[in-house]
Amino acid sequence: MPALAVFIFEHGANPWNYLPQEAVLGHLHGIVEGSVQAVVAEQAGELVGFVTFLHSSNCRDYQPAPRRDLPQGYIGEAVVHRDWVGQGLGSRLLSEAVSQLAAQGVRDIYIERHEENPGSAGMMRKAGFVEVRTFADPERRANGSRRTTLCYLQVE
Repeated sequence: MPALAVFIFEHGANPWNYLPQEAVLGHLHGIVEGSVQAVVAEQAGELVGFVTFLHSSNCRDYQPAPRRDLPQGYIGEAVVHRDWVGQGLGSRLLSEAVSQLAAQGVRDIYIERHEENPGSAGMMRKAGFVEVRTFADPERRANGSRRTTLCYLQVE
């Protein structure tokens, strides 16, 4: 967990990401507790990216009525080493997280990003996510439009 924490604060920090230290460390501690899962990429023994995910019902209100009570997943963090950005690693990690959730019976998966974060938007599009809602979020978004976009993927 310490390596993931160092990595996210070093390679995930940018004007678009909301990374409050206490919340991020708590989220990563969920991996130890078993409430959060992760897929990790290494190159020559070095961490180059990871995606965290969990079972959640926080987006229940965005589900179509017939699907409202089905299990849902949420992608928490997606971080790629600066030297690996733009090479498809984030999309591959995200797709693997989706596959693992699907293997656990989760078919409805959500993820959020800053409305204006082009890297995250592209990664999410490549993985098949579609935008559901964009909303004002000034507490978490200090830059640009200060809005968050919620995206959704239904796994078949």
